[in-house]
Amino acid sequence: FSYYTDWEKPDPVLGVHKWSTFLGKELPPVIDAKYNTSGKNAVGGISSSGTSVLNLAIEHPGLYKAVGAYSGCPTTADPFGQNNIRLVVEVRGKGDARNMWGPYNGPGWRKHDPVINAHKLRGTKLYISNATGLPGQYDNPSYVKDQKTLADQIAVGGVIEGSTMVCTLQLVNRLRELNIPATVDLPPTGTHSWGYWQDQLHRSWSFYEKALS
Repeated sequence: FSYYTDWEKPDPVLGVHKWSTFLGKELPPVIDAKYNTSGKNAVGGISSSGTSVLNLAIEHPGLYKAVGAYSGCPTTADPFGQNNIRLVVEVRGKGDARNMWGPYNGPGWRKHDPVINAHKLRGTKLYISNATGLPGQYDNPSYVKDQKTLADQIAVGGVIEGSTMVCTLQLVNRLRELNIPATVDLPPTGTHSWGYWQDQLHRSWSFYEKALS
């Protein structure tokens, strides 16, 4: 429920979060010192982390050669995007999203909006994917044995994936307006669930390979 970002204030329920500092500044040199790395990095994220990885690339220019965002909601400053984030942080996590980026509709939310700040992604290889939320090949009893889980995957997972598609299209359209290239995959079916993300990871593997070579 942290969105892997640096929170402005400690949260009484969720604690202290300085994920951007950890992932973008502290961890990379430790890995490079410990292992025989090339020094080239990539990052990918699904669902709420699909927002986080874009912000990490914006906040740490040049750190990531490639970024993959799968079924995320890249809009954070408009009411639709804020409500999506509040569902994660406040409804599910029981925290207060104002401790993360300050007052709703404030500058902290605009600062962390990848659509508003899409120009800062220029030069980073981008892979953007999202499905429509309509049931697909992994939304059936032969793949999901438990009927309650299947119903939840179709109903709830379908609504979530349809919602993130709205956000994703905003980013895709903004990138096109700015003439920033991106690999975009928007399948006509698929819910917010692991089978589809696994497929996307396989599809995007060569994307990361090329970016890091």
